[in-house]
Amino acid sequence: MNTFKIASLVLLVVFSSCSVKKNGIVAHRGAWKKNNMPENSIAALRHAIDLNLTGSEFDVWRTADDSLVINHDAHYNKLLIEETNYADLIQFKLSNGEKLPTLHEYITEGLRNNKHTLLVCEIKPSEISKEHGKITALKTVETIKKLKADKKTCYISFDYDILKQIRTIDSKTVLQYLEGNKSPKEVKADKINGVDYHYSVFKKHPEWVKEAKDNKIILNAWTVNEATDMDWIIDYKFNYITTNEPELLQERINQKK
Repeated sequence: MNTFKIASLVLLVVFSSCSVKKNGIVAHRGAWKKNNMPENSIAALRHAIDLNLTGSEFDVWRTADDSLVINHDAHYNKLLIEETNYADLIQFKLSNGEKLPTLHEYITEGLRNNKHTLLVCEIKPSEISKEHGKITALKTVETIKKLKADKKTCYISFDYDILKQIRTIDSKTVLQYLEGNKSPKEVKADKINGVDYHYSVFKKHPEWVKEAKDNKIILNAWTVNEATDMDWIIDYKFNYITTNEPELLQERINQKK
């Protein structure tokens, strides 16, 4: 096997399996906080990649005219994204002067000079209907595949049906559930790869940590910003830790080595 094929295989293993890491750092909405960047901005994504973080999370909505855009809340500048055309949304700039990024723009940047950082795509539950959310999920996966970013992307959602919809069209992509109301065995039965719950859920159900490991279910916790909570998760050796404080988390991990 030549050197190129070996390198390609290594990248495939790293990005197609979220379970290979222990205490991997995922920047929540990009690495934005320390340098006061806008959340979910291209700049915050680029900083996460430049920090060589394990992952960078972002949030997807679909506009009234079917544009897929990156924003955390259902509203942008007091406009409901799902009921507003993209041209109307981009009249309002982010705090650093960027326009509201499209999924296409965001993923394109996520592929540039990126050998280490997984793109963690959260598809938001629709404010309009379940069906609307499922269509958004399908269009999101379609866009990511067209950009040939599927091996560098995994999907998360609070809407279980969105994840199940994605599974019907892609048997291999990595899916993680966010809501915190299903055991690892339950998600495994539905071919969901991971439980990505608020850290308080795991403190309430520590038995789920062992259950996940026993069933080879990915463990991820959000949004872990305090040192004491970080230490608790680190000691349990989760696959991923999602945080607004990636620099602090790296310090805590280094101290425990």
